[in-house]
Amino acid sequence: MTPTAEPDSPADRQPEPGLRADAERNRERILAAARRLYASHGLEVSMACIAREAGVGKATLSRRFATREDLINAVFADRMDAYAAATATALADPDPWHGFIGFIQAVCAMQAADRGFADVLAMTFPAAKALEERRAEAYQGFLELIARAKATGRLREDFTDQDMVILLMANAGVVAATGDAAPGTWRRLVGQMLRAYAAPGADLPPLEQAPAPTALYRAMVRLTRPATGGDTERTDSR
Repeated sequence: MTPTAEPDSPADRQPEPGLRADAERNRERILAAARRLYASHGLEVSMACIAREAGVGKATLSRRFATREDLINAVFADRMDAYAAATATALADPDPWHGFIGFIQAVCAMQAADRGFADVLAMTFPAAKALEERRAEAYQGFLELIARAKATGRLREDFTDQDMVILLMANAGVVAATGDAAPGTWRRLVGQMLRAYAAPGADLPPLEQAPAPTALYRAMVRLTRPATGGDTERTDSR
């Protein structure tokens, strides 16, 4: 008599193709929802809100992304790749000062295009290993870019990499504060900061026109308004 085969252990069982497809669809829905909400509201958006936006339960979200850092790592991997690529592009520029200016403008534009990425660049996520590895890669390239730009005599000698961190935090704040009320304000900030970084006589791109007083007033009013019920829901506890 042929022995009856023992049932497969749970670890040996493979999910049916339909289940794998459902899991992948849920993952993509979660990522798409997180991208939308992070881009418009920043990283304060809760995991529960992302689950609702994606149309899945919190348990499903947790199975795909066990922690907030896991989700952030997946959502912003391509943007962090672009950040590292911007450093490589700047280093490839035969004019290091021009490359330095281009890098500053490119990174700040990335922040302005995605409020969530603005937060990512101004924060650190030790648990998101891949994200932090790409950040470290970009950082090392930026240190080299600083040294090259200083060697041209057009970047101030007292500029340090910490000034870039300060700029990223300031730009993130301006992007969040002005929103749709004065959306181009960040360009003015970047232009003025480049003037602060430049040595006397260094060539600079034209300065962006200052936002209209009415636009800045709308941005200021926007900042002083209390959060609405919908905003509170989006920032509930993680």
